[in-house]
Amino acid sequence: MVLASLIDNCFYKQNEDIEENMESNKICKIRDIYRAIALLETQFEQQFNLNINELMALCTLKEKESLTSGEMAAALGLSTSNASKVICSIEKKELVERSLDKDDKRLMHFSLTENGMNKLSKIKCDEIELPHILKNIVE
Repeated sequence: MVLASLIDNCFYKQNEDIEENMESNKICKIRDIYRAIALLETQFEQQFNLNINELMALCTLKEKESLTSGEMAAALGLSTSNASKVICSIEKKELVERSLDKDDKRLMHFSLTENGMNKLSKIKCDEIELPHILKNIVE
């Protein structure tokens, strides 16, 4: 009886160690994904003078044509405050323009300018070369 109890304790301890190691591996994989995204963002900034949030905003506007800042925040998964910063940045770069809502003058809609469309046509969002670890996730 005591031997069986010791064996059970050892078995559960081994399982806990295995589960802890698996959790550690998940964290390491997340770290690798984060590093790949950071590297990709650095490349975007060097090549296109855009950070990843700015580029995602432009690609989103290309798909949707016109969005409010709240809709943009939701589409990008950003807080409204961060979305406003991104919109302000790409607006200063003359890549987006704002217009008043026809029915509710409190709402602003944002859409790509001709400069924004030209910038995206040069970038070709669908043809961006991804790091290997991101290819497995995206494709």
